[in-house]
Amino acid sequence: MKTLLLISHAPSPNTQRLRDAALRGACHEDIDNVRCVVKAPQDTTADDILACDAVLLGTTENLGYMAGLTKDLFDRCYYSVIEEKQGLPFGLYIRAGHDGTGTQRAIESIVTGLRWRWVQPPLILRGEWQDDFANQVEELSMYLAVSLENGIV
Repeated sequence: MKTLLLISHAPSPNTQRLRDAALRGACHEDIDNVRCVVKAPQDTTADDILACDAVLLGTTENLGYMAGLTKDLFDRCYYSVIEEKQGLPFGLYIRAGHDGTGTQRAIESIVTGLRWRWVQPPLILRGEWQDDFANQVEELSMYLAVSLENGIV
């Protein structure tokens, strides 16, 4: 059994919908050998990352940067996981009211330092809320879980 760690900063009803969509995708009925663990950034520890086989991170864009709680997660866990989790499959979705590029660049820099492996380019959900955002996150999560289950990532 593989473990997908879904770390989701979900401070609003819409970002909670994204978190729920990610969980739905990862727990699709056709996926048998992936266990999904859902955590908020402030509740995620280095031990959670050390125990997983892949990470899907969801964050908001705040003032052109990742959410403070997301940054705090990296600050707390970075050095505890850097040696043990090189090559960890990683996916990202960003709920961005504007363009999300500052958040994307910052997280890409951290992930490069950790030597984690992107499973797909970051998904940036830009502008006003669209119901299709949840579908896109569900597909990303399902792709990551299926790839993990089949040893592709």
